[in-house]
Amino acid sequence: MREVIIAGNWKMNSTPATAAALAAAIAAATQVAGVTRVICPPFVCLAAVADALAGTGVAVGAQNVHAETFGAFTGEVSAPMLAGLASWCICGHSERRRDQFEDDALIARKLLRCLEHGLRPILCVGEQLAEREAGRATDTVRGQLTATVAELRRHRADLPASLVVAYEPVWAIGTGRTARGVDAAEMAGVIRATLAEGGLFDDAEHVPVLYGGSVTSGAIDEFLAEPSIDGALVGGASLKVDQMAGIVARAGVTAAARAAA
Repeated sequence: MREVIIAGNWKMNSTPATAAALAAAIAAATQVAGVTRVICPPFVCLAAVADALAGTGVAVGAQNVHAETFGAFTGEVSAPMLAGLASWCICGHSERRRDQFEDDALIARKLLRCLEHGLRPILCVGEQLAEREAGRATDTVRGQLTATVAELRRHRADLPASLVVAYEPVWAIGTGRTARGVDAAEMAGVIRATLAEGGLFDDAEHVPVLYGGSVTSGAIDEFLAEPSIDGALVGGASLKVDQMAGIVARAGVTAAARAAA
């Protein structure tokens, strides 16, 4: 049985002065059995959030990590630097692919650093609007994963056994457009099939796949109703206590149903 995961990505929001209170409020409002909860604040808020979440059962994640462990990379943060501050890490978010021009080979090396330093990675994949409208959504996601696997093979490394994949239909993030549960479910099948074909997983069916496309408490039901979707990577709504409470409560329904099956 795959675990149910709700991860909040705060992006470039909050400050060390405000992050601790927000994280504590979310933790208190989302105490739902069977749901793995993760909060990913900005780097400068990691220490404050880690302190606020100690003993709550909510994990802390980083929003990014550098592909090298040390060196002359001004402004970057490496996996060893995250020790004691985070236990999860987002890799290859669509905004970094777009704004920092991160490619699949670079993202694969970030996965390696996560593997080496005990960070559980959330690997983001997804297509742009033009790719979906051209009928190339599946090819795009398959290509991202295939290139990532190829780079790992070049380094003679496996994918982390704890890997989580987040499907981000980029065209549905902050645009007012919405994806459908059936779209996400279809892509979850593509993701697991591609991982299995890559030969780096003994059982790709056990890889959790999250949905990440302008997730809200009002929209989450359609996605968690799909058996192949195991939770969500939540953006803007993760900064709102009531939204996170609603999303995690719905995820708890999925977790309970899976446990009873």
